[in-house]
Amino acid sequence: MPGPTTSVGVYSGVSGEVHRWRVVATSVRGASHQKRQQPCQDAHYWRTIRDDVLVAAVADGAGSAALGKVGATLAACAAATTVCARRPPPVWPEPDEDWRQWLVDALRAAQATIAAEARARQVTVREFATTLSLVVAMPEGVAVAQIGDGAVVVDDAAGQLVALTVPQNGEYANETTFLTSPNALDTAQVCVWRGRPRHVAAFSDGLQRLALKMPDGHPHAPFFLPFFRFVDAGPESKDAQVQVEAFLCSQRVRARTEDDVTLLLGSLLRTGGNAGPISR
Repeated sequence: MPGPTTSVGVYSGVSGEVHRWRVVATSVRGASHQKRQQPCQDAHYWRTIRDDVLVAAVADGAGSAALGKVGATLAACAAATTVCARRPPPVWPEPDEDWRQWLVDALRAAQATIAAEARARQVTVREFATTLSLVVAMPEGVAVAQIGDGAVVVDDAAGQLVALTVPQNGEYANETTFLTSPNALDTAQVCVWRGRPRHVAAFSDGLQRLALKMPDGHPHAPFFLPFFRFVDAGPESKDAQVQVEAFLCSQRVRARTEDDVTLLLGSLLRTGGNAGPISR
């Protein structure tokens, strides 16, 4: 269940600066699912709080799970809305450990939501297997939690790309841990990064070969920078989503991956005070 395509309104911080996230996000069915007439099993959800706090989630339902799409949709929505209910303040006074606990609580809420749906349908939670990446992005930093593959990347004030999470694989390259796995929370990646983000990106594993330099997982700048410039330019919300979808469905992308793909892009605009726009 995606959130709205762009945020509206602004928030003025104590420094006189005004922060606002501009967001473009989409999930696209991969060629393999299209050939088998299966739906896209990726999902994403995002919301802004006061417009300077972006809460977003990306999930990839397992192709082997009968209800993977349902699991991905439930997980993304439950995790993000749980964080939104905590109403983080405009600064980061809490210790890192408090943020980690907030994020783990959100992962547990997503698990509980799936468990409740499994009971209602009288099936096992394995039928809802999905990965999950959760992002809370603010002007002073980014906190993330992830179970499974996919990744979250931040572009900092110095223009450096930093991978806050990396794809999490099992014993074999095509294996991963799911939110529904018994040991899911034990394997969760949790990161609290303090800095001044320009942009943030979250994506499912379908884009890993294009977006990351494997096996180390370093961000591939030629993939991200054009997208960040595109979001900075601020095209109309629907046009922006259509253009991103067109690229993800292009032969250039399909030649590298047949999987479903999700890409969520956030650009932090900062004006007023002593600073100009934070975007390039």
